[in-house]
Amino acid sequence: MPTPAHSGRTLHVQLPVADLERSTAFFARLGFGFDPRLSGGTAACMPVGEQAVVMLLDRETFAQYAHLPAGHPTTHTQALYAFGVCTRDEVDTVVDAALAAGGREADGPEDHGSMYTRSFSDLDGHPWQVVWMDAAAQQGADESPTQDAVA
Repeated sequence: MPTPAHSGRTLHVQLPVADLERSTAFFARLGFGFDPRLSGGTAACMPVGEQAVVMLLDRETFAQYAHLPAGHPTTHTQALYAFGVCTRDEVDTVVDAALAAGGREADGPEDHGSMYTRSFSDLDGHPWQVVWMDAAAQQGADESPTQDAVA
């Protein structure tokens, strides 16, 4: 398969949090690390993949970059955040760690055979979905001439 023209792009998501230290500790309990070069008193850089990071920003710092008022994640959906893990068991491990660290379960498990997900809300109420997909089954789906997108 040819390399897409956008293959050098990276994803940076900025996420407002009420208490940066508390949120950093929460995500560390889920197994995430932080890049100290891009972290400081008002922001924490959390790599979530080879070309994707989430910047946890205190609300004041977030407001400096946003052009509109930020809705509160417990009353308005701003976005849905999802990340993949390597094994089905890791879905449960990550969500269970989120719940133990003070997060709330958003949805129960969804088992679609070749895909398994669970969702939680973080300490600020942002919705996260943890996804495992069977690579072998997905590869077969990629070769199919007609396929439905999974949202």
